[in-house]
Amino acid sequence: MAKNLKTLASACPISFTPMALKELKRLALDENAPLRVGVKRGGCAGMEYILNFEAEAEGDIKWSFEELDVVIHKEHWEILQGVVIDFEMGLSNRGFTYQNPNASTTCGCGTSFS
Repeated sequence: MAKNLKTLASACPISFTPMALKELKRLALDENAPLRVGVKRGGCAGMEYILNFEAEAEGDIKWSFEELDVVIHKEHWEILQGVVIDFEMGLSNRGFTYQNPNASTTCGCGTSFS
């Protein structure tokens, strides 16, 4: 089972804008699992972000961010350091976006990086 840790938001590798947090809390109402934030190989730039609700797994680190339970696998911790997750509701863009200070390149869709 995952190691349960509750830390201050300042100790978390990622942060959420108010719009992202509002949308994630709305989505969490229909879920019975924490929000998983992570990365996987893929996309046009080499890595893709993971953002979904799923059960904790071995190697996860968990914390509560303004009443939103979040898990990140310990192997993704360093890659996600400093990432800001936002939610846009524009006419041409709607969805979650990622600002990653560690990414050397990003693709046009904003969900893939290296």
